[in-house]
Amino acid sequence: MSRRMTMSVPSTIEFRAACRLVLLSALLVLAGCGAEVAGGTAAVGALQAEQASQARAQQARVVDAFNAAQETGAARAASAAD
Repeated sequence: MSRRMTMSVPSTIEFRAACRLVLLSALLVLAGCGAEVAGGTAAVGALQAEQASQARAQQARVVDAFNAAQETGAARAASAAD
């Protein structure tokens, strides 16, 4: 004669509730990590946008200085030719 070991109904319900609690806790922890990563990504994106803006301003200053130097050189060359 073979006996099967079975859990009683209250034990099964408590086990399922414990599993749900563990899964819910894990889900909340992972959701928190996702929010932290999203916040960090937004901060990095804002920083990169600011750096790009500064780089464009620097590029404009360099181009303006180059054009001014080129015009000065052309003026000197014209006056030397006179």
